[in-house]
Amino acid sequence: MSDLINKVKASSFEAAGMNTVQHSGTSNSTSVADKLGLGNPAFWYSGGFIALFVLLALYDAELLSSLVNTGFSWAVKVFGPYWQLLLLLTFIIGIALAAGRTGKVILGGIAKPEMDAFRWMAIIFCTLLAGGGVFWAAAEPIAHFVSPPPLYGPQLNAQQGAVNALSQSFMHWGFLAWSIVGSLTAIVVMHLHYDKGLPLKPRILLYPVFGERVLKGHTGALIDACCIVAVAAGTIGPIGFLGLQVSYALNALFDIPDGFTTQLIIILFAIVLYTLSALSGLNRGMQMLSRYNVILAMVLMVYILIFGPTNFIFNGYIQGVGSMLDNFIPMATYRGDEGWLSWWTVFFWGWFLGYGPMMAIFIARISRGRSIRQLVSTISLIAPLVTCFWFTIVGGSGLAFEIADPGSVSSAFEGFNLPGALLAVTQQLPLPMLVSILFLILTTIFIVTTGDSMTYTISVVISGETEPNAMIRIFWGVMMGVTALILISLGSGGISALQSFIVITAVPVSIILLPSLWNAPQIAIQMAKDQGL
Repeated sequence: MSDLINKVKASSFEAAGMNTVQHSGTSNSTSVADKLGLGNPAFWYSGGFIALFVLLALYDAELLSSLVNTGFSWAVKVFGPYWQLLLLLTFIIGIALAAGRTGKVILGGIAKPEMDAFRWMAIIFCTLLAGGGVFWAAAEPIAHFVSPPPLYGPQLNAQQGAVNALSQSFMHWGFLAWSIVGSLTAIVVMHLHYDKGLPLKPRILLYPVFGERVLKGHTGALIDACCIVAVAAGTIGPIGFLGLQVSYALNALFDIPDGFTTQLIIILFAIVLYTLSALSGLNRGMQMLSRYNVILAMVLMVYILIFGPTNFIFNGYIQGVGSMLDNFIPMATYRGDEGWLSWWTVFFWGWFLGYGPMMAIFIARISRGRSIRQLVSTISLIAPLVTCFWFTIVGGSGLAFEIADPGSVSSAFEGFNLPGALLAVTQQLPLPMLVSILFLILTTIFIVTTGDSMTYTISVVISGETEPNAMIRIFWGVMMGVTALILISLGSGGISALQSFIVITAVPVSIILLPSLWNAPQIAIQMAKDQGL
């Protein structure tokens, strides 16, 4: 009964906070405008901005690149130090809440989780890891091995250089990256939505600071739009790169032409997959895809562990994690080489920050009945450690092959060729063709699960409903895919401009995330009292 009451409360507040346009006379709730959320100003702000970006890319790609590069340089220089501290504090505060009595607080207003642990973790892994979990896992360790991070510097010992390369990769895809996309922010969103009945929108992250003002009007719509643009850019980029990278791999493996036609077919296939998955909802398509993708990843992990450089993988993981922990604060706060930071640490932080508010909403939808300890330990500790092991399986194997045969991986990676690095690794394993194909399937489904979850979440925010209608889900799914297609039709520079633009969108989003540093602890402490802990 309490669950039903919460749902009624939530839906009534969503309707109140949505700021829809009122039609004269009798409103037609089934009209196309209503189904697409056209009455919500956030639709026009976010959709208009994305459309403007694409039109400028079509009109003058060089001008767009110039503007984006200028904005990128400004963002990493001015906000880089702030982002580093924001991620570090988010992680530390989240761990403190999980470790204390607040860790027992149950979120979501129900006593037991709606989803079993495996499915819940599978969706989280596949959504947050995305395509980075495959191409970057192969490429980043070899990149840091060839060009050592400035904090570590060149090493005479190749084994130590490999450990340092893994350690730096672990920092970028580990504790801080994961914590920013769903620990403190998820606590705030879940409390305000399920306990207070506020709409499931990014604007509620600022509700404890500004009150009712952010729930309605154009202020709230602008906050939502900033977060939608950031997460759309962060999703469009990987969709576009999926087309470019899989096309390259298919050419290398099967001599299929590496051109726009191949890229078009790949992206259209991805659009159909993730849109259908988003239409099926959280309890069907998303769960199924995530579950099978995690199983496939586990099969590949076991295969490489058995037939790959097993000793190097285990030793590299243990030493790499140890080195990361030993240098955790120095790496997290490193400011010695701003040029290097802008292309590595700060770039990644900007990318992950952009996902923050929307991912908090998505996690809030799938995590009802979980305790703060379960939420934070899974997202900020378990998931990062598993990610680091995955990076060691893929990238560590590449380092082992490179040390045994110099140039066997680094040559393929020249020119920052991410799929080239992956194929250089898979081609040195038994059954290279089969393993390469399975990795391409894995990458595709990673991107698809990110596409469907973000399509669903954007639709939730625009529509103001926890189960958005089919039309709005199709619109946003197709829109992101078509945007990726338009940008790659201009050459890889279009997607590269979008990748840099992602960092610019992190500027307003990082400000929206800031109050969670003190609001989440306050909420957790109050909830602990209310729950008699």
